[in-house]
Amino acid sequence: MTKGRCVYVPRVIDLRRTLIRECHDTLWAGHAGGEKTLALVQQGYYWPQKGDDVQEYVKTCLTCQQDKVERRKKAWLLQPLPVPMRLWESVLLDFITGLPKVEELGTILVVVDRFSKYASFIAALKYCSAEEKAQLFFKYVGMPQDIVSDRDSRFTGNFWTELFKLLGSQLSMSSSYHPESDGQTEWFNSML
Repeated sequence: MTKGRCVYVPRVIDLRRTLIRECHDTLWAGHAGGEKTLALVQQGYYWPQKGDDVQEYVKTCLTCQQDKVERRKKAWLLQPLPVPMRLWESVLLDFITGLPKVEELGTILVVVDRFSKYASFIAALKYCSAEEKAQLFFKYVGMPQDIVSDRDSRFTGNFWTELFKLLGSQLSMSSSYHPESDGQTEWFNSML
C-alpha cells in the first residue's frame, strides 16, 4: 500500500522503530535531531502519528542525550549586558571541573572576551586556592573593567569580592537558572 510516493508501514513487531533507527542512528544520518530525522522518514514512508514516534525515539536516544547540547532560547526576557567598546574590557569567566587529572591539573578556567569573542582556556590545579586562581587570571588575562560569571561559590567568596573592590573592577553575576546570560562561555564549555 502506498500514499503518494510513500510506502505505508503497518504496526508490525518493530518495523517502524527499525526504520526510524535507520534514519537516525546510522553513520549517514549522524544522529540528526527530531525534525531532520522526521524529514528523512517522510521521504519514503507513511503511518499515522509518525511525528510523535520519531520525537519519542529521538528523546530516548542515549547517544543524543549524552552528546547533544540543548540550545533553545527561553521564553522570558533578560536584561542585556552593555556592549564593550574595546578588547578585554569585559570578560566572561567560568570553570570546567570534574575532568580526569593530567599530572596535577584537573580544572580549566574559561575566559571569553565579550568584544572579540576570543576564548582563553587556562589549565589549573584540580584543587587550588582562590589566590592561585587569581594569579592565573592576572597572568593570562590581566584586569578587565567588568567580569561576568555565574553564581559559583568560587566567585562569590570573600577573596574575590575584596579583590574586585580593591582593583576597581565590577563582578556581574548571571541570573540564577539562566545559563544563557553568559551563554558565550557555556557555548565554549560545551564545545570544549
